[in-house]
Amino acid sequence: MIFYDLNLKGSNYNNDYNLIKEAYNFGWNYLNLQYSPEEFQNALDYKDKLIEEISTFAVENKPLEINFGLNINSSNVDTVRKTVNRFRNKSDFISVFGGTNEINRVSLENRHVDVLSRPYYKKNDCGLNHVLAKEAFKNQVAIELCFKDILTNFLSYRAKVLANFRDIIALQRKFEFPLIITTGSESIFDIRSPIDISNFFKVLGLNDREIKNGLMEYPKSIVDFNKNRENFLFEGVHIVNKDD
Repeated sequence: MIFYDLNLKGSNYNNDYNLIKEAYNFGWNYLNLQYSPEEFQNALDYKDKLIEEISTFAVENKPLEINFGLNINSSNVDTVRKTVNRFRNKSDFISVFGGTNEINRVSLENRHVDVLSRPYYKKNDCGLNHVLAKEAFKNQVAIELCFKDILTNFLSYRAKVLANFRDIIALQRKFEFPLIITTGSESIFDIRSPIDISNFFKVLGLNDREIKNGLMEYPKSIVDFNKNRENFLFEGVHIVNKDD
């Protein structure tokens, strides 16, 4: 089984290396490190070196793949739109950090966004409603539930996050938009194994199929689609080799 974590916080070469190694030892196979637009180019400059170095500890029967993505964190709708357009052809993965109604909406309406990350962040509600859930399904923008929001918060705010998770899960079951589960790890101390994450979300009410979708199937579909994104002219139509 291939377990995907599409949200590790990238920062610098040494921290990224340690983060990848620890996550791999915990059982993750595909790791996506996210950077701000300001950090992204600098990270790309050392990406090849990092891939070469991590190949020294990856073993043949336990695959490991990494990629770098972009996380846009802005409260300005125009900035989000412009940044997505600017980086779409430069990045294999684009997520938008949610939390306001305006940002949540503009992200879910944009087919060039891969993931709306944490639409519930610092809100009294889950950040979604029936209208936005339909947009997420129509445009295949995944919603991210981040385990770090449980790990690092306590008391009433943690209870609120748990309630928001349940509300999003209920909407997903009705509207069937992509829903991914991530650790959101920023340091080696944040990392938990796929089994630990699975067990937590089972307690929250997800069944085995839903957990598999969140940790494996939906992330894989995002990764596979973006590998061929340049060949898609528009929905349902893509370029094929004329010799095929």
